[in-house]
Amino acid sequence: MNLGVRWSLHGDGRTPAPGAVVRPDERLSWPRTAGLGAQHVVAMFGASFVAPVLMGLDPNLAIMMSGIATMIFLLATRGRIPSYLGCSLSFVGVAATIRATGGDSATITGAILVVGAVLFLAGLAVRRFGARIIHTAMPPIVTGAVVMLIGFNLAPVTAATYWPQDQWTALLTMLFTGLAVVCLRGFWSRVAIFLGLLFGYGVSWLLDRILGKIHSPVGGAEAVDHWRLDLSGVGEAEWIGLPAFHAPAFEWSAILVALPVVIALIAENAGHVKAVGEMIGDPLDDKLGTAIAADGAASMLSSAVGGPPNTTYSENIGVMAATRVYSTAAYWAAALFALLFGLCPKFGAVVAAIPGGVLGGITVILYGMIGLLGAQIWINAKVDLRNPLNLVPAAAGIIIGVGGVSLKFGENFELGGIALGTIVVITGYHVLRAFAPAHMKPQEPLLDAGTSAYDEGDGGGSQPVASS
Repeated sequence: MNLGVRWSLHGDGRTPAPGAVVRPDERLSWPRTAGLGAQHVVAMFGASFVAPVLMGLDPNLAIMMSGIATMIFLLATRGRIPSYLGCSLSFVGVAATIRATGGDSATITGAILVVGAVLFLAGLAVRRFGARIIHTAMPPIVTGAVVMLIGFNLAPVTAATYWPQDQWTALLTMLFTGLAVVCLRGFWSRVAIFLGLLFGYGVSWLLDRILGKIHSPVGGAEAVDHWRLDLSGVGEAEWIGLPAFHAPAFEWSAILVALPVVIALIAENAGHVKAVGEMIGDPLDDKLGTAIAADGAASMLSSAVGGPPNTTYSENIGVMAATRVYSTAAYWAAALFALLFGLCPKFGAVVAAIPGGVLGGITVILYGMIGLLGAQIWINAKVDLRNPLNLVPAAAGIIIGVGGVSLKFGENFELGGIALGTIVVITGYHVLRAFAPAHMKPQEPLLDAGTSAYDEGDGGGSQPVASS
């Protein structure tokens, strides 16, 4: 059985020839492959650092399970799709909503596990019936609107929880991160979020030395005197140890809030497979269902032990575009490095110590980017918002999702926010389409460009227009 774990040596194993690429089934020398793997780990660190912290989950476990998820993905796709599966940011708003209604980490991971199962089944359906089944049920106007409301629903988290902890550090971190995203080129642009975190750490440490403690709320609680950067937990943490595992718990209210994220994950996977296929010159449409199912299976395994969900990372697409090395051997090396990091509690303590002001500056950009990926889906698919059939359900669903509109059913059940907004977009579109005149129902594209793309026109410093 071909599992995609055998690679032929590319050339002399040192440097690709001018204009050549290292294909998924090829590799450079093992030392260079290990170096590329380490580079992929650094590229995914920024988002994979932030996501579990924002969801209140163990960052050590998140990094470790991202390595295992990547191995599952590479085995399932037989090494044809070079990809790193890191912690998905699409669930951050879901986690915040669940915690706001009294849920805990077990409830969050239980909802994630169900979403992973649905994603797995969706992948099997795509394998059986083809990509058309996705876009019949969820055309670009629907996927774009759902991704947009998921991202913009996060705005109150930044405004009420992170930014007030240290507004000046947040402002400086936001400005630095924005400059890094726009002005840096090549590899450094892939790790702009990571650089923003390092900058915020430095600013927080410096302000503590100059100004002393700050009087501000911590995590939405009452204002108290506290250090911006508290590293006391780092000194107490062990160098080697297992992360904190916990079993999931299942509540219908939490599951309904989380289910809309399936749409975002399908769009992310579709975009990733399409972009990578174009980059390596090997159409991968036949592997789309497998990729989606593998992502779902990996997320189920991760959440079953208390970890976050996973998804394909466009940051790593950028690294491949810059290096022109698409070897899956490099991703195996990255997965092994992630496993080692996950077994270092001291590393997790450093991640958990990220100051609230730093998260405020990072999330202002990050959450906005997630929301605007929905607009990117519309642009790629040339969605006509002058058409009332597109405009009405999207407009209503986005306002419901972002504004937190809710519907109560009796005393114990309520739909609102992301869940209600998604239902309105999907059902609203299909109901209106059934009654709309023929001229409002143009043929939908078979496969939209998802949420990942790249541009090779900048001399090797290609900029991915998406994030995880």
